[in-house]
Amino acid sequence: MDPPLRADAQRNRARILDAAEAVFSELGAGASTEEVARRAGVAIGTVFRHFPTKDDLLAAIMKRLLARLAASAGRLGGPDGLFEFFTGMVAEAAGIRAVVDLLARGGTDIRLPDAVGPLTAAVGELLGQAQEAGTVSDGVRLPEVMALLVSVSQGALYGGWDAELRTRTLAVVFAGLKQRS
Repeated sequence: MDPPLRADAQRNRARILDAAEAVFSELGAGASTEEVARRAGVAIGTVFRHFPTKDDLLAAIMKRLLARLAASAGRLGGPDGLFEFFTGMVAEAAGIRAVVDLLARGGTDIRLPDAVGPLTAAVGELLGQAQEAGTVSDGVRLPEVMALLVSVSQGALYGGWDAELRTRTLAVVFAGLKQRS
């Protein structure tokens, strides 16, 4: 296990990740780590000290995104928390396309089951709360919900969906999840 980072190193790491998310979202897969360093206000050596390769940087962005999504799911709750989470995740999907494209090209050491585990648990909690409240059918299971989340997010990510298409698509998904009277 790595030793904890000093406070200034933690700030630099966070600034690098913030800048990298913005740079890759704006400029796509061809964006350079030099641009990331410039926007983060650090030297290129600082970027490479934290992330020896571009793939390491991308893996860290994805892990942070998954952690952020899990935390977001954890803050929601009640009868409509699952629907709110679905809506937010699909909206965010479009902003991470460049990172996903870069990760898909291979070479990145990200252990997705480890990174996705907390997100799956948080979504499972939202599903349970929605089922207890009667807003989601008792027959809906977590694997189906996760498959729907991935599928709809993929559509938003690669389908060039506008807000209206996202809204209509989510309405169809939500109608399928809801409790039948």
